[in-house]
Amino acid sequence: MYDPRFDKLSDVLIGHSVKLQPRETVLIEAIDSPDELVVSLIRRSVEADAVPLVTIKRPKVLRALYQEATEHSMRLAGDVEAFRMKQVDAYIGIRGSHNITELSDVPHDKMKLYQAHWLDPVHFKIRVPKTRWVILRYPTSSMAQQAGMSTEAFETFFFDVCTMDYGRLNAALQPLAERMRRTDRVRITGPNTDLSFSIKNISVVACAGRHNIPDGEVFTAPVRDSVNGTIQFNTPTIYQGTAFNDIRLTFKDGRISDAHSENKERLNDILDTDAGARYVGEFAVGVNPHITRPMRDILFDEKIAGSFHFTPGNAYEDADNGNRSQVHWDMVMRQTPDAGGGEISFDGELIRKDGLFVVSDLFALNPDQLLKPRN
Repeated sequence: MYDPRFDKLSDVLIGHSVKLQPRETVLIEAIDSPDELVVSLIRRSVEADAVPLVTIKRPKVLRALYQEATEHSMRLAGDVEAFRMKQVDAYIGIRGSHNITELSDVPHDKMKLYQAHWLDPVHFKIRVPKTRWVILRYPTSSMAQQAGMSTEAFETFFFDVCTMDYGRLNAALQPLAERMRRTDRVRITGPNTDLSFSIKNISVVACAGRHNIPDGEVFTAPVRDSVNGTIQFNTPTIYQGTAFNDIRLTFKDGRISDAHSENKERLNDILDTDAGARYVGEFAVGVNPHITRPMRDILFDEKIAGSFHFTPGNAYEDADNGNRSQVHWDMVMRQTPDAGGGEISFDGELIRKDGLFVVSDLFALNPDQLLKPRN
């Protein structure tokens, strides 16, 4: 039986996220996702008088491509993907996964070939700066298991959070964005964490369903050489198919001078991908009230209410601090009481304590307010 929630989600993606216009072209890229959602997106695109293109990918197949990669094969694949990306006005990426560690045994040197000749030129240099794009996960049984939920309950949660009132969220995000635009010094404290940096004169972007579904963050980037101190992340993370826990980073004048986790060698291999991987390209505050605990999926975890993420690697063009890297690794720290608490201060003023905003102009971003029914 066809699930009408596919059409509701398609309406959000086509009408709100990429705002598809007549005679435009959209690339729909689906990875381990149901055909029914892709069909719904095709039909919604045509109803908007636009032209849909579709590509279907499978992680098992991609794993084989990466494992057997040569510089020639990755450069050729990147050229083909880049040609197609240059033809489109919008991009919708649906990324499901039946095994989140599918790429964990691909050698690092092979992943570097993929990053250098496919990921970076196609996505960082074309898709991100030159198309209207949105990326979302699809709720597989594997994701439900990661979240500790039944498949049916997780699907209900997924559709609820992905089709929330993003207009209301956007209005609530604006005061935080304005405060960040006025801010020079940021200080973050918490368990095993005391970090300071500047965000002066770096652009700030409020995110309410434009690029990610689900959404709910405000991001900027630190002045590249300004980061000093130590941070210990308390949220599990997966990068290039490898799981990491309790990552601890020490910064000196912007550069990661020391990095530890239970998989220290692999962590440092990734941070040594290129010179920019040891500098930070993004700082963002997460506020989505529906997302309250980690799922080992970054599109959800980086939006956890009461969290922030700090991102070694490439900076986005929308909030550019000049850092360039093939890496963009969002690492999440939760500051709610159950995660150990913590504080964020802007220019010496306490803004958020133990995951809740404590200044009156930001009260609307606290979960009890965002979840309050509209009058």
